[in-house]
Amino acid sequence: MKNISVIIITKNEEKNIRGCLESVRWADEIIVVDSFSSDATVEMAKEFTPLIYQREWEGFANQKAYALGLANNEWVLSLDADEQLSPQAKEEIFSLNDEDVSGYEILRENYFLQKKITTCGWDKDYQMRLFKKEKATVTTDKLVHEGFIVESKTKKLISPIYHYTTTSLEKMIGKINYYSTLHAVENYSKKKKITGLSILLHGISAFLRPYISLKGYKDGMHGLLISFLNGLTTILNYAKLWELQKNKQEKIE
Repeated sequence: MKNISVIIITKNEEKNIRGCLESVRWADEIIVVDSFSSDATVEMAKEFTPLIYQREWEGFANQKAYALGLANNEWVLSLDADEQLSPQAKEEIFSLNDEDVSGYEILRENYFLQKKITTCGWDKDYQMRLFKKEKATVTTDKLVHEGFIVESKTKKLISPIYHYTTTSLEKMIGKINYYSTLHAVENYSKKKKITGLSILLHGISAFLRPYISLKGYKDGMHGLLISFLNGLTTILNYAKLWELQKNKQEKIE
């Protein structure tokens, strides 16, 4: 495979962006869409590409759709700033010659607090990341957990992307707070009534599934923390949705 554009969206990613860009510096084109970072993200990115576009933040999906529109090559590889393409994946991409395939899912090898996680469902985290531009669209109806949808035939690569999801619990808590707000706003229109019991039961289930069913206990303290934080995320998702519903009801009354 030849002529690949890489697209990356950023905002204050100085701790991650150099590793990300270094892993794809071989690409024919690297496009960075930055949301006016206040740190050294842009300066670092300039070491690898002149194609840096600044745009006000409009959500993950909209930023990625904009970046996709800027790509000039037939094939596009999308990475997040906290991801790095493995050398093995690079070689595998170079060897691809499936004429009938329009997209490839790539397995993310996830790291949490500097440890590779092999349980909690994180070991099966395939993402659509390499695709023909003309065949791909972004799920712009989602505020969180957006992705690329590819028409026609797709396959999976064997080699991974390294995903350095978080380096501290403080940052993880911040992400949980931010994403849970987006989740509540996204699901607000569904009008499903939230009760205290439903919040509790969903939270317990969200802890037990990764820890017991998906064997998170095998990853020791890391697996316990991931499972606990998954339960906390779910509790906040539903609690914030309940808050939105309550505030609306109070306005009506």
